[in-house]
Amino acid sequence: MELTQLKYFLEVAQNQHVTKSAEKLHIAQPALTQSIKRLEDELGLPLFAQKGRGIILNPYGQYFYKKLKPLVENLYALPEELRKMAKLEQSTIHLNVLAASRLVTEAVIKYQRRDKNLKIEFTQNEKPELFDICITTRLFYQHENENDGTSVTTEKIFLAVPNVAKFKGRTSITLNEVAHENFISLLGSKQLRAICDKYCHAAGITPNIIFESDSPEAVKKMIGANIGIGFWPHFSWGPLDAKNVRLLEITEPNCSRDILITYRRNKADNARVEKFYNFLTEYFKKNADA
Repeated sequence: MELTQLKYFLEVAQNQHVTKSAEKLHIAQPALTQSIKRLEDELGLPLFAQKGRGIILNPYGQYFYKKLKPLVENLYALPEELRKMAKLEQSTIHLNVLAASRLVTEAVIKYQRRDKNLKIEFTQNEKPELFDICITTRLFYQHENENDGTSVTTEKIFLAVPNVAKFKGRTSITLNEVAHENFISLLGSKQLRAICDKYCHAAGITPNIIFESDSPEAVKKMIGANIGIGFWPHFSWGPLDAKNVRLLEITEPNCSRDILITYRRNKADNARVEKFYNFLTEYFKKNADA
């Protein structure tokens, strides 16, 4: 069956008159009659019956018309739907957030005040197949695709400790000094946890973890409640709002992480993605320098 044949059939079925249908379709009546005949031959069934000078759909034709009409209508609507989809896609940015989620959320809220029609879709996928911008931690050397834009912001990792006598007046510390302290930690699947585990291994210590969670907010609250000590990223976790806990710089080993913000030029028009990418990288840099 050809699409033209189906289109001709629907027109004749609606008009129940071959001559009128031929006029609407701007084709000769014999050509229309032949097209309907070929369709019936292919189906092996008649679709019309004579009624006076006109024709009507027989039971086979009625069933065929009922099933075919929405299919053809949907088919003809596809180009416009695709155009609408493309327009919507141009106003949507796909973010894959694997690090600094608090900071990214703040940036998105601020930016959407500028561009109120912008839509943001968040994912957290360690092996993403599709994204416009990805925020992640560099755990090892990563090859940068020449079609991608990448910004790197280095973030110090501090140690949050109780504000008690043994830490009084201290501004820095080594990990060896806290080898026997109780630690609050993220679960192993988090990139920050992998970084911190690496530094503990480099210092020759195995932290005594008394609480761990996959939620950075839960870890922050536990540290803030002085239940244990823990690693605290300098700017991505925000200020430590706890009078009984203080942040110390780790001098041995030197603890930090690189946060990578990458955007892919995978749209027909990347201008909107690039504008948000530039805003996001500047937002990170301002917070890093604060």
